[in-house]
Amino acid sequence: MITQLVVAQAVAIQERRAKKLGSSIYSGRSHTLMERGFKAFKGSNWFIVLSGFVEPVFYLLAFGFGIGQLIGNLEDGSGNQVSYAAFIAPALLATSAMNGAVYDSTWNVFFKMHFGKIYQVMLSSSMGPLDVALGEISWALLRGVAYSVGFMVIVTPIGLVTNAWGLLAIPAATLIAFGFASVGMAITSYLKSFQQMNWVTFFLLPMFLFSGTFFPVSVYPGWIQTIVQALPLWQGVELVRSLMLGNISMGLWSHVLYFVVMIALGLWFTTVRLKALFMR
Repeated sequence: MITQLVVAQAVAIQERRAKKLGSSIYSGRSHTLMERGFKAFKGSNWFIVLSGFVEPVFYLLAFGFGIGQLIGNLEDGSGNQVSYAAFIAPALLATSAMNGAVYDSTWNVFFKMHFGKIYQVMLSSSMGPLDVALGEISWALLRGVAYSVGFMVIVTPIGLVTNAWGLLAIPAATLIAFGFASVGMAITSYLKSFQQMNWVTFFLLPMFLFSGTFFPVSVYPGWIQTIVQALPLWQGVELVRSLMLGNISMGLWSHVLYFVVMIALGLWFTTVRLKALFMR
């Protein structure tokens, strides 16, 4: 009886969307993946989830308030002197958003795709590839945002957010998480082994270290600066740092546009790839 009800519901959904634009890839049911993600989260290893939150806090304490005592102040990009802790805190916020989003949109997606065979089942129902892409990316985005909010709750009381513009760092971190989640899932859809998945870490680690996280990119030669400034984390770091330090200019829209394009490309590639893999 239950099976017949589920089948009837799926058929009804399919009939309603049959003549709508994009009906072959989207049914409007991406929220069901969010529900599934929440149920799976309740039974997950809390230590693994918590580690992603405390890691940037440890970096802030060790570098910002530890090594920072030896470094002194740095210029914030507008010629103003700021403490080393205030300089790296925005970068760690952007990194926290990236890490939270990337973890769920890469390794979790990889296991679901190749071991759980979850997407095969989902796409044999009334759901389309865009439903799956939006659902998984939204869940990864939620984790990135949670890490960012938690980090802001810590840095605000200790005086590292000094102006009202800093409140926009959370929407900025959300945009960063969305961009990395979209591209992360798109890339993962092309990876087929654990060895290939290690390429993700191989790329993320140097990007974290050299994207202006701990020191200005002006220390590099000009050609290296150009490469670094093309990286998504540098774009995110500059956006969040400018907001938290109150360096507001029209140039910030270029960073926003960068992530909007990143999101659009990630969603498109993910949708096309899922359709090619599971809807032949």
